[in-house]
Amino acid sequence: MSITTEKTSPPDSMVKRLGIIGAGMMGQGIAFSAANAGIDVVLKDMSQASADKGKAYSATVMDKRIARGKVSSDKKQPLLDCISPTTDKQDLEGCDLIIEAVFEDMTLKHKVTREHEPCLNSDGIFATNTSSLPITQLAEASNQPDRFIGLHFFSPVDKMPLVEVICGEQTSEVTLTKATGFVRQIGKTPIVVNDSLGFFSSRVFATPLAEATEMVAEGVHPERIERLAKELGMPVAPLASSDEVSQRLAVEIWDTQIATGLMDPSQDPTPQGSQVVRDLVNKHHRGGRHHEGGFYDYNDQGKTIWPELIRQYYQPTVDTAISDDDIKDRLLFRPVIESLMCLQEGVLRTAEDGNTGSLLGIGAPKWTGGYINVVNDYGIEVFIDRCGQLARKYGARFTVPTIVIDKHKSGEMF
Repeated sequence: MSITTEKTSPPDSMVKRLGIIGAGMMGQGIAFSAANAGIDVVLKDMSQASADKGKAYSATVMDKRIARGKVSSDKKQPLLDCISPTTDKQDLEGCDLIIEAVFEDMTLKHKVTREHEPCLNSDGIFATNTSSLPITQLAEASNQPDRFIGLHFFSPVDKMPLVEVICGEQTSEVTLTKATGFVRQIGKTPIVVNDSLGFFSSRVFATPLAEATEMVAEGVHPERIERLAKELGMPVAPLASSDEVSQRLAVEIWDTQIATGLMDPSQDPTPQGSQVVRDLVNKHHRGGRHHEGGFYDYNDQGKTIWPELIRQYYQPTVDTAISDDDIKDRLLFRPVIESLMCLQEGVLRTAEDGNTGSLLGIGAPKWTGGYINVVNDYGIEVFIDRCGQLARKYGARFTVPTIVIDKHKSGEMF
């Protein structure tokens, strides 16, 4: 992606001035990506030091790219000149798009929306960067819910090519067109989904992590799970991925969703695994890679499975009884089935979006062509039979979705 060094007048449909609320990990990454496309960015945070630090992230990214020969040094300053760090709400006046990128807290996001939405220009739109909170509920704080939309960026924003564009119940087609246009404007790939708890990406991404943790709880050796996941083609093995995401954050999100009635813990398909995560955080104070370690211990030499995890959960007889194929299929079929459920429920609009999103955003093995495409490659009848085998052995979460049965009856493919 090249940096725009000479400003031209973009079409009216393009974003010329972007406001970002929150200069943390996500906000600073969005700021870089927008400035990289030549967009003027106002980066607002609670303190000037935090806003300045958010801008400094772009300087660091540019320094790394310059050192690697990816861009020339004369591109750095024009990019930095596009970003204005501030604490003043008034600096956001006239923005074509404002994106709030604050913590995953409904009350806080409502407050930020009410305070900053009036700064938009007359036909501007407001977006929330959230990975889990329903857009329709977040839009309740908006005076213009038809101009409210979700833009779920993936971390690290400067490297990840996907943006999940989420429509609330009142989001207009005009707003959707502007939002997807902005995503393409900054050189990323949009997929459009409808509102749901966790949308598509978070729902599906969580399933192999949950399944791996359930297997740990059952007694399967964690190192075996990780090895077979890598053999399956997962770019990051599930327990390591859980550490990167942060078990502490996962527990905070679960508790928020339970408290607000968005999630019923009695419906958890992998309750033993969830308890392992809660014990890891609450009993052992291990919240992830950046919080005293998680499933792994970390040092300058790399990472190793936390020994206590093996001592507490590993059961050789259980480990021996489960085949490599079952472990691999449990890790693969969970996200495939969840993707199919998203398509069945209308969260995904197309199978193509599901395949694109799973490859670009949530680590589907490349050989699959995307999680939904797995069904085509298996053959629908074989896939249905294998789901039945897994469901009988490991639980109802492997029940084949109705949409697959319907496709089989009609002789169609996904």
